[in-house]
Amino acid sequence: MANLTRRQLLQSLAVAPLARLRPGSGAAGSFTFSQSANNPDVAYGASTIPAGIRSRMVAGVSGMTMHALEAGFESPNRPAVLLIHGFPELGYSWRHVMLPLAKAGYHVIAPDQRGYGRSGGTDVKFDDDLTPFSTLNRVRDMMALINALGHRNVSLVVGHDFGSPVAGWCALTRPDVFRSVVMMSAPFGGAAPLPFNTANEPPKPPAPVPNPDEQLAQLSPPRKHYQTYYTTREANENMWHAKQGIHNFLRAYYHMKSADWMANKPFALASNAASEQAKLPRYYVMDLDKGMAEQVAGEMPSAAQVAGCKWLTDEELKVYSSEYGRNGFQGGLQSYRVGRVARLSAELQLFAGRTIDVPSLFLSGKSDWGVYQRAGSLEGMQRACTKFEGVELVDGAGHWVQQEQSAKVADRLIAFARQHS
Repeated sequence: MANLTRRQLLQSLAVAPLARLRPGSGAAGSFTFSQSANNPDVAYGASTIPAGIRSRMVAGVSGMTMHALEAGFESPNRPAVLLIHGFPELGYSWRHVMLPLAKAGYHVIAPDQRGYGRSGGTDVKFDDDLTPFSTLNRVRDMMALINALGHRNVSLVVGHDFGSPVAGWCALTRPDVFRSVVMMSAPFGGAAPLPFNTANEPPKPPAPVPNPDEQLAQLSPPRKHYQTYYTTREANENMWHAKQGIHNFLRAYYHMKSADWMANKPFALASNAASEQAKLPRYYVMDLDKGMAEQVAGEMPSAAQVAGCKWLTDEELKVYSSEYGRNGFQGGLQSYRVGRVARLSAELQLFAGRTIDVPSLFLSGKSDWGVYQRAGSLEGMQRACTKFEGVELVDGAGHWVQQEQSAKVADRLIAFARQHS
């Protein structure tokens, strides 16, 4: 073995596979996993993550250690694909997509975002500073991660749910690094414009701005938007310590937003007025007097439905319930609050007028209400993307499209990546 300097040794440990680190040493010392499980190289999901995928604990990512699942690592110099999960998910949500991408010749990286799973930021409290969870800092996290893993750029960045705007902002701010983008389940609205030519026009009285939360609360029965609820202090406790237990809470939540819930028959709203928003399912526009745990409890699937759920078996669900049971949800919920902090939203004004100028695609499930939860969002995304290749909706999938129809998603991502390599 060649002699290593101390710095070289530390750098090699910083991105070492988790299975190669001794318990109690390095960045991964606080995590243990079963050597007798099917895949001993992962920090969680050893019995459900296929062999050929491993965990990495990557130190020095914007001041934290980030956990990422990785496939296609066996040979060097492969082009990279970066997969960014949403809420309440993990890098684990890409488990069935990663190996097909790797077999197609890519180095596939699926991190737990800041505040999730085994990455840093999971110990955050409601009153802590939101700056580390800002949009641009999440882009910085992705930049630091891929550089630590030896990539100057990625062929494709893919984001699902809350990961969709993160992927969108990656492509918008650094098109030299993120060479193409697929956004899934949450349309990307693009960079908001700045007021234009106001100095050359007569002053106008400020237009009244309706308060959507007040309007929803005035409906009969009164309602509230889930994104507003997720900004509240009580949201984390409600879901973390749900009366039905966190495992059953997540089962009902995932079920209700999937194609398995027969009431998911989405359509475009005429506007964003409260009367139109009220047409959304109650996991989006909730009853005013309920928390999310209570809201989904009535749609808990039967034992037979759970047993028949092949895209999310109970063993797979245990990965989510164990990780969120250990950490709570606050690390993920912080991002819903960032957009309501003026100084953090103002950072994005730097990119006013910029568009996504790399090849882009929107992919979602045909039964996913996320596509339509805000009127005009699909049209806005198409204006924000100059090389937009369309909206594609997958049969047999709701919101969790990369889990519900993983083979179809993997095939589409491979075709898109190859087309633009």
